[in-house]
Amino acid sequence: MTLASDANIRGGSAASQAVGLGAPVAILFDLDGTLVDSERANVESVVLACRALGVELDDEERRFIVGHSWNEIHARIVAKTGLAIAMDALIARAVDEKRALMAAEGHHALPAAVETVTRLARRSPLAIASGASRVEVRDAIEGIGIASLFQVVIGAEDYARGKPAPDPYLLAMDRLGVRTQAGRCVVIEDATPGILSGRAAGARVIGVRAGNFVGYDLSPADVVVDTLAEVTDELCASLVG
Repeated sequence: MTLASDANIRGGSAASQAVGLGAPVAILFDLDGTLVDSERANVESVVLACRALGVELDDEERRFIVGHSWNEIHARIVAKTGLAIAMDALIARAVDEKRALMAAEGHHALPAAVETVTRLARRSPLAIASGASRVEVRDAIEGIGIASLFQVVIGAEDYARGKPAPDPYLLAMDRLGVRTQAGRCVVIEDATPGILSGRAAGARVIGVRAGNFVGYDLSPADVVVDTLAEVTDELCASLVG
């Protein structure tokens, strides 16, 4: 990451000037593509679940799965294919498919995810606001050994509107008791819908390239880094100082 070039902070100073500033009141993470390398498995699990129901998803629908919440994924599939299935039933089928995939492959943390979450948890309360189901979130964070570090875990069943609406992050802030200090919260994301969600919720947003395999535009974030290793205490402090 180069703070003076492609990792510019809107209206802020360089992270190196932020040493000693206060930590964020909360740090809110996306899950898939941000903490775990699971986006391909997510897509495949939904494809397999729909295929078993006699529906084949095209490339556009497969790409839509990445970065969006189950609410929007389910609504799009139903609208485009005419598939008559409730969201919770489709989730259950996809979870079964994903667990079968993970049984063979295991859950894989993205670079520096475990170390960064462990470090940031020493200074700020942490939450996950994911578009995945609660079961998928729990499976993933338990799979990479970081479940105990999050005070709040939000899944797609917890809100009506998914990313890019602010609802997932606003709910996480509410449950942490920090919504009135949204501007001192940091959201960490890998996709445009999530970045827009975090910004709409009033938080500062860090975009991470490592898990962004479909090439989402990360420029709406306040700062863009290559991996979570670059999400230092100083960088977080500079965003909320």
